[in-house]
Amino acid sequence: MYSASPCWRGQFLDRYRLVYSDKITVLYAHIRMTVICIGKIRGIYTMKRIPMTLCGAQKMREELAYLKSVRRPKIIASIVAAREHGDLKENAEYHAAREQQGFCEGRIREIEAKLSNGEVIDVTKIPKTGRVIFGSTVSILNLDTEEEVTYRIVGDDEADFKKNLISVNAPMSRGLIGKEQGDFVVINTPGGDIDYKILKVEYL
Repeated sequence: MYSASPCWRGQFLDRYRLVYSDKITVLYAHIRMTVICIGKIRGIYTMKRIPMTLCGAQKMREELAYLKSVRRPKIIASIVAAREHGDLKENAEYHAAREQQGFCEGRIREIEAKLSNGEVIDVTKIPKTGRVIFGSTVSILNLDTEEEVTYRIVGDDEADFKKNLISVNAPMSRGLIGKEQGDFVVINTPGGDIDYKILKVEYL
């Protein structure tokens, strides 16, 4: 069990004692602060790592660089220009630019958080065991239609079904991960269960 540091609790109570003189209120504040601090500490230790491929991580870094060096300055320039038009309350251009700024800054924070908490997996450096893992490329055969298709299992932000890149959290991926070349698997889909055979597993 983790507890909030005495320093944090002391600073918190010193501030609140100036406002609340009632001992019960101070005690409640003490308990509340302790709970909040414990929650933060637990969050740090239970934070889940986000898997991503080398290509996926690189694309996120490129997007982050574009947002910071190109998109952000353009939006700021638009805000400055819009302010020169006068009354901000009726200034549609100003409000549109501020809205774009909100989206841009939100995306920047999202990417930075994912990269800082990401686990980049280079599948080419993993021993080739023939087992389906994150980042592997899997060729499967639909036993009902005899249609063969190849998928690569990637992170959520990299998924693109049109390019046969499927999220690690997709039903297909969950059904394939852990299986080996030559195994038969049953994948649950909205249209019902489908039987597949794993033809090939590659670490490209």
